[in-house]
Amino acid sequence: MKRRDFVKQTAKIATAGLVLPYLLPSGRLFARTNEPKAEHVVYVLFGGGLRQQDSILQRYLSDSQGYNVEGNIMYNMLEGAAPSTKIAYGTTPSGQPNGSQPIPKILSQSIQKQGTLFAEMRAISGGHYGGLNSLVTGSGVQGQGLKVRPVNPTIFEYARKFGGFKATDVWFIGNTISNSTPLLNSSRHPDFGLQYGANFFAPGITFGGDGRATLSNAKIYHPQEELEPMYKMKNFLDNSFNIRQGDIPGIKNTDEEKTRIKTFIEETFNRQSAGLLPMPPVSGGDGSTIGYAAEVLRVFKPKLLVVNMSNIDGCHSNFTGYLQAMHKADHALGFLWNYIQTQIPEMSGKTIMTFVPECGRNLNHNPILDENDWYGYDHGDANSLRVFGGMVGKNVPSNLMIGSENNPIGKVTDFTLTIADILGFKDQVKSAGIIDPDARSLFDRI
Repeated sequence: MKRRDFVKQTAKIATAGLVLPYLLPSGRLFARTNEPKAEHVVYVLFGGGLRQQDSILQRYLSDSQGYNVEGNIMYNMLEGAAPSTKIAYGTTPSGQPNGSQPIPKILSQSIQKQGTLFAEMRAISGGHYGGLNSLVTGSGVQGQGLKVRPVNPTIFEYARKFGGFKATDVWFIGNTISNSTPLLNSSRHPDFGLQYGANFFAPGITFGGDGRATLSNAKIYHPQEELEPMYKMKNFLDNSFNIRQGDIPGIKNTDEEKTRIKTFIEETFNRQSAGLLPMPPVSGGDGSTIGYAAEVLRVFKPKLLVVNMSNIDGCHSNFTGYLQAMHKADHALGFLWNYIQTQIPEMSGKTIMTFVPECGRNLNHNPILDENDWYGYDHGDANSLRVFGGMVGKNVPSNLMIGSENNPIGKVTDFTLTIADILGFKDQVKSAGIIDPDARSLFDRI
């Protein structure tokens, strides 16, 4: 954007009293055609690639590093005993010769016991962007480039257009602003688009050092007298929220939503300084992303919140770190479900949480060794299309496992239709005819 155009645009924004322009309109266009199964959905993405053998199959080191050591290191999610030796997945030294201290279990009953687990599903893509794209669109379209919005509508747009939810009812909490993550909140489909997208936060950026310096005082800068801080804010917002010159005309903000978001940001910085944010006992990385997602849930009680984790992607070069990231992701998921049930009464007993990796990982290792001389794993072969997923909460059958290694059931594209089913607009999504034709609601697969 040219300097002159930017000053003119900023003057308009300042006059309107906007601080964060990345808020979207409300308006319901269609009546729901199926009865909602729950009032709220929280959708957790294990971005980064989670190998089936190491997670749901609980083979630990036996299927990856040649040791006869098996066990479950995701015991908030899954049933199964933990490994008895070579404990490398914890966080702090235990003083024992064989490893580190695992994180104590949060949930008294595993999510597997509380809900329904699809033990063997199929991913659409063995790559990150294709995988994430399929998780939020329910589409099997491949070959789409990085740093562009999806071709097909996202679950956010379906929820806004068919469910009639306002902008602050629909959120995407990303773990980063790199690659295409911030662009997955809406598509470039001509019948949907940015006006039906989700509000997006990348907490590590928005509420990190740059965010504190740029946004915490919620100041509105004068367009003629304070150009330097204005350009700094513009650069931060461009990087945080992927605002592009062509996107701004499609955004129509309500005063109420602008005020709520501005107040939320101010209060979050204050709560951050006071140590009052709802973080998992062991946070950092994905744990912090989950903690800020919990804060959005606490304040807005959205109809749909999607949160992405990705620390497990370190498996390419550090298998030990990958095991630790798996363990922490399980800890974060257990924390989030417990927080919803015990700390947000408006959502307790009224929410369904769904979860799935974007892809798996390769069957065979690469040549990279970590500090324990354990091999790393990439993703891209047939084994990387093997994933698991599940759901827990209101109206979800408990203690039910569906599918197995020899009988895969379900695809990652099912989750978009499942969320539409939960919130009451499955028929409209199916009638739009844009999702994977083989996709089904997980409730229909039970």
